[in-house]
Amino acid sequence: MLLSGLLCDETVWADIPLRLEDAADVSVLSFGGFSSIAAMAEHVLAVAPERFAVAGHSMGGRVALEVLRSAPRRVSGLALLNTNVHTVRDGELLSRGRLLRLAFEQGMSALAAEWLPPMMADGARKAELMPCLTAMVERATSDSYAAQVSAMLHRPEALSVLPTIAVPTLLLSGSEDAWSPISQHETMRRRIPHATVFEIHGAGHMAPIERPGAVAVALREWLAKI
Repeated sequence: MLLSGLLCDETVWADIPLRLEDAADVSVLSFGGFSSIAAMAEHVLAVAPERFAVAGHSMGGRVALEVLRSAPRRVSGLALLNTNVHTVRDGELLSRGRLLRLAFEQGMSALAAEWLPPMMADGARKAELMPCLTAMVERATSDSYAAQVSAMLHRPEALSVLPTIAVPTLLLSGSEDAWSPISQHETMRRRIPHATVFEIHGAGHMAPIERPGAVAVALREWLAKI
């Protein structure tokens, strides 16, 4: 189960399901309209098979941790991509509120132009991806964005979940991810027994679509341990 992040859908997972089709039956979930991490996790558990591996990108990582907290015996493996476990930080309410006002006042296209560029590593790949990622953001609504922002601002505490994880765990981030840097994943690794950290060089916060080949390699190695 591949879980998408804030404002994201199957677009961000690029061709990763195809790259993994000989290793697993892959499904992609997104969370438009959901207003809490707990509700997102309940949705995953409602549609997932009895036992499954779960990989969450960004906000999807927080959902994956809540899935594991709620039903640890159903989860066979955990992958957290470009994510974090910290609580709401100083200034986060203001920064998210500014973007939310932009979405309501100027529309989702304006939000995409402001929000997306810092998410990716600079270079030709960034320019190549902007049209499809902009279209992805434009498919969302300001109301669904507001619901997801509320979910993130009221996200459950996750740090205490890490020492309880007893399944193969992958922690992955991009070398250019300023939102969820690799150092953050190294910190998580120290709290998770037998976790592996994988750095994607030349990728930012949108690593699955920026460098799908490298991300698929990491996910295949992780799946082989399950």
